[in-house]
Amino acid sequence: MAAKAATFQGIMRDLEARKFLPIYILMGEEAYYIDQIADYIAEHVLAPEERDFNQTVVFGADTTAVQVADMARRYPMMSEYQVIIVKEAQNIRSLEALEKYLKAPVKSTILVWCHKNGKIDARKKVIALADSIGVVYESKKLRDYELPKFIEGYLKEHGVSIDNKSVQMIADHVGSDLHRMVSELNKLFIGMPEEGERKVTPDIVERKIGVSKDFNTFELRNAIISKQVLKANQIVNYYDKNPKAGSLFSVLPLLFNYFQNLMIVHYAPNKSTENGVAAALGLRSAWGAKDYVTGMRYYSARKTMDIISKMREIDAKSKGLDNPNTPAGELMKELIFFILH
Repeated sequence: MAAKAATFQGIMRDLEARKFLPIYILMGEEAYYIDQIADYIAEHVLAPEERDFNQTVVFGADTTAVQVADMARRYPMMSEYQVIIVKEAQNIRSLEALEKYLKAPVKSTILVWCHKNGKIDARKKVIALADSIGVVYESKKLRDYELPKFIEGYLKEHGVSIDNKSVQMIADHVGSDLHRMVSELNKLFIGMPEEGERKVTPDIVERKIGVSKDFNTFELRNAIISKQVLKANQIVNYYDKNPKAGSLFSVLPLLFNYFQNLMIVHYAPNKSTENGVAAALGLRSAWGAKDYVTGMRYYSARKTMDIISKMREIDAKSKGLDNPNTPAGELMKELIFFILH
């Protein structure tokens, strides 16, 4: 049985070490990681002069598993490997020919099967066969709380640092589409010095990506935590006039996470110090505990519980439950008013 890497980082590490396997089934909702792996294989396995005869790219809508299997059984010409990349493989219905091929694969063939917008049923034999000799990787959509780590990691790879406010501004504005996220992050590099400090600030985010440094979800969260009623209302009214800047659907998860954690802190055994709060929430440092220490001054445990209940109600209404026609903007104003009063 082949030693496989179950993570994107592990797969890339093996590819960079030129540890190639006969089959890579790449599937899932997040196209970014699928494309990254497939593109790396396309650009690094074969030398440029070897690709004309030994690298084939086909699309699922234009081919069948039988044709792919026939191609995979060929031997390379004056090269150690041949590479076959099947893009949009979700359009291929029958996988019987692929299953048959994987029972006796050609060792000199590297077959990359890119199945986007979903995954192959794990009960199918083709998955077990591929898993026994190669890589089966599911590329999942990042959750909102995972985006900051992705942003920081991507910028760090390019020698650029970023502050917490700027990270949250980008995450809230762009969302979980990683192809779009990378496109927006690349804009930040334009005009940066080649040497010296390379740091992303709110001013740079506002100028390069177009997110207001004063009216964004990060600032709204801070205004609510410290009960700055005027500032919170200014941001909500700005959202009402500029829907692309922010909405209920970006605000609600962020605030729910905060107040859910605040409820935990209210009943923590050692909530009088920032270190105690950090320990209760499993935070890596006491820096992130400051917001909860502030929040306890303005929101009692009872009020926090009521806010969480109100958020559930607003979330249900935003999905049409007991709400025939109230728009999301009005629901957001209703929620913010309830929290602050």
